[in-house]
Amino acid sequence: MSDLDRLPPLERDAAHAALREVIGTAKIDAVTPVSGGATSARLFRIDAGGENYLLRIEGEPSPLRNPYQYVSLRIAAEAGIAPRLYYVDETSRIAVMDFISRKPLALYPGGLPALAKALGELLARLQATPTFPSFVRYPDIVARLWAHVCRTSLFAPGVLDRCNEHLAHIRATYAWDEANSVSSHNDPLPANILFDGNRLWMIDWESAYRTDPLVDLAIVGGSIARTPELEDLLHRAWLGRPLDDALRARLAHVRALTRLYYAGVLFSASATAPRATPDTSLAAPTLAELAEATRTGRLKVGTPAAKHVVGKMLLASFLSDVATPGFDLSV
Repeated sequence: MSDLDRLPPLERDAAHAALREVIGTAKIDAVTPVSGGATSARLFRIDAGGENYLLRIEGEPSPLRNPYQYVSLRIAAEAGIAPRLYYVDETSRIAVMDFISRKPLALYPGGLPALAKALGELLARLQATPTFPSFVRYPDIVARLWAHVCRTSLFAPGVLDRCNEHLAHIRATYAWDEANSVSSHNDPLPANILFDGNRLWMIDWESAYRTDPLVDLAIVGGSIARTPELEDLLHRAWLGRPLDDALRARLAHVRALTRLYYAGVLFSASATAPRATPDTSLAAPTLAELAEATRTGRLKVGTPAAKHVVGKMLLASFLSDVATPGFDLSV
């Protein structure tokens, strides 16, 4: 019995139907669960007929589920930005694509400067594709997620008032003509950037739809190009020139929105754990203090407590523009 046969009956049957469509009568030599990426989907490496495939089964739909993710995935795959796509069934939410072995981004030739440049070029290629469908304005989806956090009672009354006021200010001053929106991944964290030893790919397209081109730029800048020098390389590779003052001012607003979005993701996770009393403080550690806490075991990676602390660090970045912890949602 393989791991596929342990799936719930409907998913098991849909998975086998997908594989029959792709590999025909070829014998399946191995089925291996795969981790990686920033996704709730279940992933399996399928070895069959001398080829390696990735079978992806979408996780339980959330209230913020993007209904256009598979359209966006097809466009990205056809452009060679996502791995080759063999099969999609939107009803069963299953896809089969090439399996690509991941190498650490730290091994990218030329180091971080070359990686920042390559990512800027990759974003430019993505934004030049046939435009993804429209879903929701980025400030609106950030506000919806943040409203959910506020309803969880994770924080005591009044603690988040300053954050709410800052979000309202940004939404009131945010300027973007939706007619100029472009194809966007909207979640290009390092976990969703795959290096195969030769080139970069983008994976996990659940959040992909058309939006402000600065969203992806802000996320990559906050997670990988985290110095002025690297950010300049990223911007030049993306735009072909440095950003002007007007674009930098707009990027600051979008960057703040991305920080609040990922804070909301982490707080939503931490809110699922039992808590004796609501949090009464937004005090957050520095990056050095976070590293020391995880090194000594006072903060365990992957726990709700760790996610809560990193969420507070992102809130501090949202409010004051201090350095972020790098959007490492595995913490």
